[in-house]
Amino acid sequence: MKYCIQTFGCQMNENDSVFIASLLQSAGYSKAESMAEADIIVVNTCCVRQSAENKAFGYIGSLKRFKEKNADVVIAVCGCMVQKDGNAAAFLHKARHVGILCGTFAISRLPEYIAEYQGRGEVIVDIEQNHQQPEALPIDTRFTEYSYKVQVNIIYGCDNFCTYCIVPYVRGRERSRAPQHILDEVRALAKAGVREVQLLGQNVNSYGKDLAEDSWDFARLLQELDEIEELRRIRYMTSHPRDFSAELVDVVVDSRHICHHFHLPLQAGCDKILAAMNRGYNTAYYGRLLEIIRQKTPNATITSDLIVGFPGETEQDFQQTLDFVAHCQFDTAYTFLYSERSGTPAAQMPQQLSAEVKKERLQRLMTIQNPISLHHNQKLIGQTQNILVEGPSKNRNDHWYGRNDGNKIVVFPYIADSGIEAGSIIPIEIRQAQTWNLYGLLRSPSCEL
Repeated sequence: MKYCIQTFGCQMNENDSVFIASLLQSAGYSKAESMAEADIIVVNTCCVRQSAENKAFGYIGSLKRFKEKNADVVIAVCGCMVQKDGNAAAFLHKARHVGILCGTFAISRLPEYIAEYQGRGEVIVDIEQNHQQPEALPIDTRFTEYSYKVQVNIIYGCDNFCTYCIVPYVRGRERSRAPQHILDEVRALAKAGVREVQLLGQNVNSYGKDLAEDSWDFARLLQELDEIEELRRIRYMTSHPRDFSAELVDVVVDSRHICHHFHLPLQAGCDKILAAMNRGYNTAYYGRLLEIIRQKTPNATITSDLIVGFPGETEQDFQQTLDFVAHCQFDTAYTFLYSERSGTPAAQMPQQLSAEVKKERLQRLMTIQNPISLHHNQKLIGQTQNILVEGPSKNRNDHWYGRNDGNKIVVFPYIADSGIEAGSIIPIEIRQAQTWNLYGLLRSPSCEL
């Protein structure tokens, strides 16, 4: 029997889908080349943002007609949308073509639920919060997007309870994986040819706080992983500023393989809004973190996330964010409109802003940030950067692209018979810069931009 998986949402969901594929493969199923030949359709969902939830609902609805024409097909919906309060009941009422509803804590049981549904034909719902989550199966690069770089979960759940965020309610409290399991998994991946590992967690800086072994924290985990010879790059996401430390910067500076890229979500540049978000820091504290990073590693790339239009955000509050973003000088800021999530405190707050106000403010924020991003990229012109090649460019024929240490996309002309392949690390001299991309040449006289 064959399966296909459709994924919506963030890196955590993408990694969950790799786990699901490994589970199904281990249970004797094989991957379908298309939905048309699938016996099992798994929809892995996300409810962190409304856009991802809307796309997932639309896709699940579209499967009704497919199920009518293929009665024996099993449709399973997994992930955050299922775990969210009230959604399972809504699915039972509105999406009766779905046979299995499997929450974030029950994904490991999916193969047995498929067999049970095929035997009895009765809808199965499991949204029980079981914090004794089994150890993840080792990642199989047959199911990852790339064979040379993978994502590895190190901690599940979140204890921060930011007022806008649904994650603690659908993924539970923080649970760190055993350090030896992580180390063994990454060592095996590196020996299998993986060159870049990205460590995943809602807050990687909290790693180890719940472990019986007091000596393990995120900084130590990074140090141990840095000793793996076959690895070339170690990344991680996401860091919470409240738990960020100068020790972590020292570990990065002293490392051989940890990328000098710090993604530190600010979310707002106004202390009043940060307090309303329950972020646990203010702009003065955040500013000191940036000073520490830039003092210890001046050439590091610093990126951030920002939310525009949080409930109660006045024009004066937003102006403070604009001013603080100008002060921070991020290489890149990923900007989002505030998305109301039912079940979170922010959804019940007064003074919800209109879509028009949020969109207008987002444009003003980008007007501030984009020239800063361009300026940072222009400073790299003339430098030679080591690029981990990812493959052909989606926008320019005869060009390939990769990423530098700071996770910036670099596009370059591909040279036939050069031996360059996805996963290679090559020197590229930066010749041009745009807001989001860099363009350069392989250090070879026969190459032209």
